[in-house]
Amino acid sequence: MEHQRPLVIDPTGHDIRAEADRLRSRGPASLVELPGGIRAWYPTSHALLQQLLADPRVSKDPRQHWPAWQRGEHQDSWIRSWVGVNNMFTAYGTDHRRLRKLIAPAFTAHRTGALEPRIEAISAGLLDTLAETPPGETVDLRAGFAQPLPMQVICELFGIPEETRPTVADLIERIMDTTATPEQAAATGAEVHAAFSELVKYKRDNPGEDLTTTLVTARDTDGSRLSEPQLLDTLLLVIGAGHETTVNLIGNAVHALLTHPEQRRLLEDSTATWNDVIEETLRWAPSIANLPLRYAVEDIPLPDGTAIPQGDPILTSYAAAGWDPGRHGPTAGEFDLLRENREHLAFGHGVHYCIGAPLARMEARIALPMLFERFPRLALADGALEPVTGFIAHGWRSLPLRLTPA
Repeated sequence: MEHQRPLVIDPTGHDIRAEADRLRSRGPASLVELPGGIRAWYPTSHALLQQLLADPRVSKDPRQHWPAWQRGEHQDSWIRSWVGVNNMFTAYGTDHRRLRKLIAPAFTAHRTGALEPRIEAISAGLLDTLAETPPGETVDLRAGFAQPLPMQVICELFGIPEETRPTVADLIERIMDTTATPEQAAATGAEVHAAFSELVKYKRDNPGEDLTTTLVTARDTDGSRLSEPQLLDTLLLVIGAGHETTVNLIGNAVHALLTHPEQRRLLEDSTATWNDVIEETLRWAPSIANLPLRYAVEDIPLPDGTAIPQGDPILTSYAAAGWDPGRHGPTAGEFDLLRENREHLAFGHGVHYCIGAPLARMEARIALPMLFERFPRLALADGALEPVTGFIAHGWRSLPLRLTPA
């Protein structure tokens, strides 16, 4: 059968949509080959992916359930930053529940809601800076607004000193790059360890009213709750996820509105809402297209009569699920604010559902209307856009805009 011959995934992620369409023609799930020769299953069906995300027969722990990793394979490749970490992202069962409970207090509805005034203030300050752009010049919305807003929010939440924030942002972007060589991946891993070790040391010497201090205190008070490696990897997870997904959510929403003027008019005449924009963007252009990796704890039958064998990796293909005609009909590939069913899996599903999803939505809900109210004549600048490098993150490397077009 054709789907038994792996399709080689483009490590640059240059055209994720076309790749997903090609794989969809092979069935609800197909074998692919990721960089480094890693073979994995790629679901293209929303229903199947949702099932797999909630299935207890699917694990995220390579130490228990990925034979290749247990044999020492792939540990010097780009995948190490994704599956070689030791935090709730790669935990399974009771270990995952234990680690998630340590992080959950950081993202309660009360704590998230309390951030609203600060998010508004940060957004206003960034927009003031953009407004200083000389007439006729373009601005890069990613660099000037979409990236610094969530980065500042998450760094303030975790007490990251201002002078180290650019380093953290750079490391996170490098982890997202699936074209990295083994040497580059090793260098990034070493720099990540050094940066977060330094942050933990700083917080031990200078405790504050922040969540890094809370985690360090939990570690130092009762090491059985959180080992030192788990502490470092947990900080990487929450700071990285709390930043990168919102960057692309804001950028993708702006790009969608500026390239679909008829949808923008629905927003302007109040036929559609900003919540419509956010949810349709998450479906149509999810911030994370594909997330590595999960593993079959036992053989898992597929709708076409085949099965994912025990121990095989599974790529979590959020973008393909969002474009599934089986769930969203023949217009699944279109951006439509009035779509009746905008159900998506952009923040995951099941026990690993993104704990920071309410914060990401709130940041976008505040930032987007402030941007368009401040610059109602916002438009894309001339020239082709380049996607971010890699098949994991789904967004634009830069987003050049004209604030006051003629």
